Parts: sequence; C-alpha cells; structure tokens
Amino acid sequence: MAGHSGSRRVIYAALAGNLAIALTKFAAAFFTGSSAMLSEGVHSLVDTGNGSLLLYGMHRAARPADRTHPLGHGRELYFWSFIVALLVFALGAGISFYEGVIHIMAPEPVVNARVNYIVLGLSFLFEGSSWLIALREFRQQKGQQGWFEAIRRSKDPSVFTVLFEDSAALLGLIVAFAGILAAELMDMPELDGAGSIGIAMILGATAIFLARESKSLLLGEPARPEVQKKVLDIAQEDSAVQRANGILSVHIGPQEIVADLSIEFEDHLTVPEIEACIERLEARLKKDVPQITRLFVKPQTTGTWERRRKAIAEASEEG
Repeated sequence: MAGHSGSRRVIYAALAGNLAIALTKFAAAFFTGSSAMLSEGVHSLVDTGNGSLLLYGMHRAARPADRTHPLGHGRELYFWSFIVALLVFALGAGISFYEGVIHIMAPEPVVNARVNYIVLGLSFLFEGSSWLIALREFRQQKGQQGWFEAIRRSKDPSVFTVLFEDSAALLGLIVAFAGILAAELMDMPELDGAGSIGIAMILGATAIFLARESKSLLLGEPARPEVQKKVLDIAQEDSAVQRANGILSVHIGPQEIVADLSIEFEDHLTVPEIEACIERLEARLKKDVPQITRLFVKPQTTGTWERRRKAIAEASEEG
C-alpha cells in the first residue's frame, strides 16, 4: 500500500478538481446552450468516474492472496484501468461526437458566451493544477527514462492514466474555447458543434492509447531487465548454484512479481541441501528485491533451459 501513496495523491487531486469542474461546466452549458461546453462537462464527469474506478481498483488489488486467487489480486488494478479506457472512449468520445453532430445538423447560437470563457479559464486553471501534480509524480517514477519509454515500461497505470486524462482535458478546453470563439466571431454556430467533434477525437485517441497499455499489463508483462539481472546475480552468488540459467517473470501488480528461476545446482548436493539453498534465495530476494512476491525454482541443465528459451523466442516472433 505504501507504494501507492503517490498514485493515490494524484487520483484524489484529479477527482476533486474534475467533480467541481464538471458541475460548473454543466451549469454553463445549461445557461449558454453551448455544445462544446456540454461535451466538456461530460468529459469532466467521465474523468471523475474514472478516478473513482482507479481508487476502487487499487483497493481491490491490495487484498491478500486467498484460496481462489493464490497469487493475489494485483491484476484488478490493470482490469479497472482497462475499464477506464473503455469509458473514456464510449462515454467521453461517444457523447461528445454525438453532441457535435446534433449541433452541426441543427445549429443553435451560443448565448452569454462570456460565461463560457470564464468557466473555461477557471477549468484550465484547476485542470492545470491537477496535471502538474500528476506530472510531478510521473517524473519521479520515470527517472532517467524518456517519456514514452517510461510509459511503455511502467507497471503502474494509475499515474499515467491520470496524466493522459488531464492532458486530454487541457487540449479539450483549448478546442472548446476555439470552437465557441469562432462560432461567436463568425456567426456560425456549427463551429461550436465542430468543437465537440474535435474533443471527441482527442478523447478517442487517448482512450485507444490507454486501452493498449492496460491490455499489455493485463495480459502480463515481465519484470524490467535490471530486476531480472539482479535476481540472477543473487542466485549465482550462492555456493550451491553451479549456474543460474535464466528467469521467467510476470507482473501481477505494480509492485508484485511472480518469478520462475531456472538453476543448475552443484552435482554433489543432496535434496535437503537444495531445499536449504532455495530457502536462502527466498530470504535474500525478500530483503533485496521485495517486488518478487512468489518464487518458483526449477532445477534444470543449461541445455534444457536454452531449448526452452529458444521455443519462447520463436513463439514470440510468430505472434
């Protein structure tokens, strides 16, 4: 749970901001009749619901292992992150696109446009504050990695989901402002509807990206190369190990890794000595690599491991 404190802070900040902004936008849309403002209200409402789902997913993922889920419930966070991406697409993008088309086919002039500008300005300020909090947390997580590399390698979808949602929200506010302003200056209310369609495109692209990343995590991504190397180095240092052949690993949560270690033990060892070696490895990994929550050790010769590794590599290329 401690590893999620930064993620929770980001989500709580986004949740509070989005709820207040959504209510303000809906009120402005009601008084002005702006399609773009209504789409922005839906967008903020969806973001509010998404934040709640992420918190729910984190709560469910923190449950300990039980009889029906012996490896724990860590993947619940990945499941709810995928649901968030679907909601952004189905509700956010879908409703915004529908509103845009309706207002283009049956345009209505925007009244009291000044109210929209005030609301958009305040919304940009609040969204920007939430975005900065998410950005600061993600910077701490990414370290020296590039932005897209950090997102691709990240095992915690909660922070980058909020970051992308807030980024989409800021872009949507700019598009909404441009659509309302153009509709007013050019006396073409259809442009307000076009702003809604622009918001729908932004949300659709965001949803597709988030769904792709969440799907990869849900299917199972391996531990980072540096983590795998550290596990192999620890195994190789034990006097009972002749050779640490390799490791197969999968994340079942941001800080939960199941590892399958292939080891060639010294030939003279007895079964109790091998068991004692495995216990030493488990104790060392629990101290030095706490992300390894489950360890399985398979005694194998180097040749057997190489054949297994080659078969996995060939299957990956065919896929």
